[in-house]
Amino acid sequence: MAAPTVMTFFERFEADILAGKKTITIRDESENNYVPGTVVNVSTFEDGREFCRLEILSVEPILFDELSDFHAEQENMSLPVLKEVIQEIYPGIKQLFVVSYKLAL
Repeated sequence: MAAPTVMTFFERFEADILAGKKTITIRDESENNYVPGTVVNVSTFEDGREFCRLEILSVEPILFDELSDFHAEQENMSLPVLKEVIQEIYPGIKQLFVVSYKLAL
């Protein structure tokens, strides 16, 4: 299967991504096939508007209960807020994947 070339984010995360304040995304198993070293086009989930390109640095499995302040800091939010956001998007999920990235020039 080919590496994904697109990634979407909710619009509310766009400014943090562009400012380099949000350097990871936490996704479910359906989005764990990003490949380190590849570059993806990034667009808003709501309307598909492209706003940057990201280089994938790593993809690592993590359990919901293992999320820490370190992950929250990389997401530019507090740990309670991070866990709340994940539960909103993936209710009851246990297995997640941390996708690390940086802005691609």
